[in-house]
Amino acid sequence: MQFVTIFRTLRSRMRLMSRLLGVPFLFISLYPLSALSAQLTLEQAWKQAELANPALRASQANLAAAEGELTDARALLWNNPQISTERRSRNVSQTGQPINSKDGISGLSQTLEIAGQQGIRQRAAEKNLAAILENIAEMKHQVHAEIEQRFVQVLSLQLRIQTEEATLKLIGDAAKAVGKRVAAGEDSRLDGNLAKVEAERAQNQVSILREQLVQARADLSALLQMPPDQMPEVTGSLDATLPSYTLEDLLGSSARRPLLNVLDYREGVARDRVALERASIYPDVTLGLRYGRELGVDNNVATLSVSLPIPLFRRNATGIGRAETDLTQTEIEKQAASRDVRAQVLALWQRWVDLKTRVKRLSESVLPSLEENQHLSSISFRAGEIGLLQLLLVNRQVLDGQRDLLDARTELRITKVRLEAAAGWQPASDLR
Repeated sequence: MQFVTIFRTLRSRMRLMSRLLGVPFLFISLYPLSALSAQLTLEQAWKQAELANPALRASQANLAAAEGELTDARALLWNNPQISTERRSRNVSQTGQPINSKDGISGLSQTLEIAGQQGIRQRAAEKNLAAILENIAEMKHQVHAEIEQRFVQVLSLQLRIQTEEATLKLIGDAAKAVGKRVAAGEDSRLDGNLAKVEAERAQNQVSILREQLVQARADLSALLQMPPDQMPEVTGSLDATLPSYTLEDLLGSSARRPLLNVLDYREGVARDRVALERASIYPDVTLGLRYGRELGVDNNVATLSVSLPIPLFRRNATGIGRAETDLTQTEIEKQAASRDVRAQVLALWQRWVDLKTRVKRLSESVLPSLEENQHLSSISFRAGEIGLLQLLLVNRQVLDGQRDLLDARTELRITKVRLEAAAGWQPASDLR
């Protein structure tokens, strides 16, 4: 009964607030739910990014223009036919009587390209569309890599806070024990002050990590374009399955990376546009057909005309020069990208190998010894065999070792993500 009374009182107050503020009661009562943390897995984050990431959506928006260009290039003729019509009226006088006569002429003309511009334009449009599709694939891969890096950073900070809080509890327990000893006169006030300072330092470190976690979650939320009041809390494993690829596999994959394919297609488009500009030197032929009755002629007359401009003064030097400049710049960009991609894969591979060795050494050799020391020192401290300084030293070594291992695991995962992104690596399951 008491719970029912409290609930009714709270509900009546919420309704009163909604009437005063002019906001619906349902909105007020449910609004805090939108501010709760959203549990996210890495796969869910990827799907969200594919739907909402601004950079990926911007690259996908270029498809419409490329498809429209290809549709125009595949038309039967590049130039549209022109229809013309003329109506004439004349007044003549025969035998003193005026006669009103009307004549009409209709015409059809078509401009034709004679230097193969139609085929060149179609090939360029097809390569441009292929470049757009490869760019979308590259952007999708890079967005996945960026999302995973942000995800790992949030996950690492969450694990770091859990580790710091466990250490904080140990230090707090030690501080309480020292406080009792100081009160009993067994330890000095110096030991008590050292325990308090160490506990405050540990608490301050946890607070700093919480601030970093808020910023990391905000960065991930921005990439996913989540509502401003939602801060994702990620769930998953920090240690990814070690892949079985070799350096040669990654170098071979880097040669097929979508980024390099984009530059290949763009180079082809640039070459086709140079050919198109050079072909435009040749004049277009315009064929015309006119049919009708002309003034002074009693019967209908059909006229076939051919017009051909003479490329005497302007020979499209400006268009050819710009197209050749674009081709040269594309070739330079392609060469630089090929070199940079290979160098990046080699550097990240070496870093990944070194990090694997460091993680293995820390997890199998260093950390077990530190944890054993922490267990033994706790027993010895309770038995009065060691003092506070020795206990704090051991706890600090254990905490530093845990931090080193967590940092190494985090760097190993992020380096793996960057390595696969640089190589354009696609697992066999993704390819299927």
